[in-house]
Amino acid sequence: MSDQDHAGTTSDEADYTDSYEDVSRFTLSGDREQTLLERQTECTFMWSTSAGDPVGVIMNFVFHDGAFWLTCTRRRKRVPAVEARPRVAVAISSRGTDIGVSQAVTYKGDAVVLDDADTLAWFYPVLAAKVRPGDPAAQAAFVAHLDSPGRVVIRLDPDARIGFDSEAMFANSPAGASRTKL
Repeated sequence: MSDQDHAGTTSDEADYTDSYEDVSRFTLSGDREQTLLERQTECTFMWSTSAGDPVGVIMNFVFHDGAFWLTCTRRRKRVPAVEARPRVAVAISSRGTDIGVSQAVTYKGDAVVLDDADTLAWFYPVLAAKVRPGDPAAQAAFVAHLDSPGRVVIRLDPDARIGFDSEAMFANSPAGASRTKL
């Protein structure tokens, strides 16, 4: 075989990915996923309407004890939608974090709407600490803002995930090799 193979790469590049048609093998490793869940404060929360239309909004989240925890007021249309159709999903990207590479993970599962005092009392300070780190006064103000009539917490218990790590993709591609040579 010559130094050029069928894809136009040299034999040294034979292990490179020559197509991004199937990116399923570039999954996000467990430790990198954990870092993403700790550093990112926002996700896209998705549900379906009574007409079957998909809808998504950006929300703050906390990942705790294997579940995603989010909050909004009961007046939001997503609340009765989730109560009627508890299959939902969240998508989380590394954009806006200090991670430095494009990572993403999507989870789907069943959600439940909670409004009991114990859940609200536990959740508000945890969310405030995540979205206002290092500023106790800002955290206290955020907790006071959250503590409003009609507020609920949505807990998503994921049962499936799709992860993606662009660093894994570029590590085995001519595009990635050219990036490291610059």
